[in-house]
Amino acid sequence: MIYLEIFIAFLIPNIIGYGGGPAVIPLIESEVVTRYGWLTTKEFGEVLAIANTLPGPIATKMSGVIGYEVAGWGGAAVAIFATVAPSLLLMIFLVGFLMKHKDHPKVQALSATVRPAIAVLMAGLTFRFVESSYVDSGIIHTIILGVAGIYGIYVKKWHAGWFILVGLLYGALFIR
Repeated sequence: MIYLEIFIAFLIPNIIGYGGGPAVIPLIESEVVTRYGWLTTKEFGEVLAIANTLPGPIATKMSGVIGYEVAGWGGAAVAIFATVAPSLLLMIFLVGFLMKHKDHPKVQALSATVRPAIAVLMAGLTFRFVESSYVDSGIIHTIILGVAGIYGIYVKKWHAGWFILVGLLYGALFIR
């Protein structure tokens, strides 16, 4: 039964998560934190942070780790399969269609219309992470890391992985 739940938890986000990894992350969080309760928001944020520091598709890395945490190596295999299979099959089927009609106004409107939905999903996830950081680390550390992250990533153009490593070091040195 747990393997079926893992399969469904990762299949659904990867079927409806149009827009790539960033679009799928809030959907996976909804499944594993809210629906099944396998991880807390804090634990999910830690998995997300570590997955961001490593090369490769983020959803695949996250599904493997979460599947392993829930049901061992079998859970990891089921979660990775549920993450990869829908995308692979849909890519094979839809790429030809989209490439053939990429200049059609309805296809362009579809891509333009889905971006605000992805932005709202990411904003909701960001809000939950900020709330969790505030509760766990306090307002001062949350503001320091938030401002440093915005400055480093958007002004200095650091790769997000570097900022995550800096955040881990900061947390190890200054928080609790």
